[in-house]
Amino acid sequence: MNMMVSRRALLGGLALGGAGAMLPGAALAWRADGAALYPATNAFIKGFVDRRELAGTLAAIGKGQAAADFFGAGTQAMDSAKAVDADTLWRLYSMTKPVTGIAAMMLIEDGKIKLDQPIADFLPAFAKMNVQNTPDGSLTDVRRAKGPITVRQLITHTAGLGYGIIQKGPLRDAYNEQGILGGQVSRLPIPGFPPAVPAPSLAAFADRLAKLPLVYEPGTRWSYSVGLDLMGRVIEVVSGQPFDLFLKARIFDPLGMKSTGFQVAAADVGRLTTNYAPFSGALLPIDPATSSIYLDKPPIPYGGGGLVSSARDYDRFLAMLLGEGETGGVRILKPETARLAMSNLLPAGVDTKDSFITGEGFGAGGRVSLPTSVTGEGIFGWGGAAGTIGFVDRKRGYRAGGYAQYMPAEALPFQRDFGKAYFKDVLA
Repeated sequence: MNMMVSRRALLGGLALGGAGAMLPGAALAWRADGAALYPATNAFIKGFVDRRELAGTLAAIGKGQAAADFFGAGTQAMDSAKAVDADTLWRLYSMTKPVTGIAAMMLIEDGKIKLDQPIADFLPAFAKMNVQNTPDGSLTDVRRAKGPITVRQLITHTAGLGYGIIQKGPLRDAYNEQGILGGQVSRLPIPGFPPAVPAPSLAAFADRLAKLPLVYEPGTRWSYSVGLDLMGRVIEVVSGQPFDLFLKARIFDPLGMKSTGFQVAAADVGRLTTNYAPFSGALLPIDPATSSIYLDKPPIPYGGGGLVSSARDYDRFLAMLLGEGETGGVRILKPETARLAMSNLLPAGVDTKDSFITGEGFGAGGRVSLPTSVTGEGIFGWGGAAGTIGFVDRKRGYRAGGYAQYMPAEALPFQRDFGKAYFKDVLA
């Protein structure tokens, strides 16, 4: 069955500074030229396998539009002899968000929607939203929202919407009861998580969400949310295509991302990693590859956390971003649209205090570094619940991805410190 991700599990972010079977002995590293070109990154990712903390890790780093270097260590699962490589399949979770953000920017470029257009123009149920007087408090102690939810707010987590992995109390319970989930984890029951039946479609997801109050006034605060999932519904209404088919037709097929989607085909199960939960020096398999929930068609193509992909495929997406809408002779966005997507789109005056992006900006589904950031400006990307991370470094002309499969992402410092290792190599 689908399981709600814990609050800690789905908090994937771009950190650039800031009882089960034991793991087998360290597997031989799978190497390419990148292992020598990026020694700090190679040592970093390999260390998790050498210390028996993870089954397999992988890095993908490319400069400009040159072919990426893929290098890794370990295997797809503790009980597997198959080494991870560029075509291994990983659960991306929130690394899906920038993909959905770019899809929204495509419709803006097409002239079908506007960045500051109210979503009620497409989803009338959101025309008159209520806001909790006390965030995470009563569902009936509410007031009418002062302004409409806009497209900009959906893709930047400033719409005032909640997230079952973030909220507490009655609103969290209502999200679970209504099946307003952020993704799926396993067929297996996971201790501590109530069973939740997901909404049967994006249409139902949106309709149910519209009946619940917002946590904050639209446009006033950055709060991690189901905004990108709801954006998927806007995209399918505006485009006239199911959301997953829109992504395939407009992004995946043109870029040659043949291994990316919301479901893993039976023929590809041999490439899928097993997802684990680190526990007392052991790794508990919470979604074994051979019986993964991703082998089933999901009830909803989660625009905020549903994709599975390979490092090779996601690198094509990042190369397109670094190429400002173009890679391999294929253009899917105008340069000005791509630059806008990777710029700071936060509404003026929005509060980011004590959030995942304090002191940073946010673009179309991903964090944006600013001139005042530790890294300087030019970085755009996001991370996922199962330890993955992907970003472009436009200032230095690189794209990078780090891949592992464990939850929650902060249980180990792989996602948190991957960017630090990358910078050691690039700045050297």
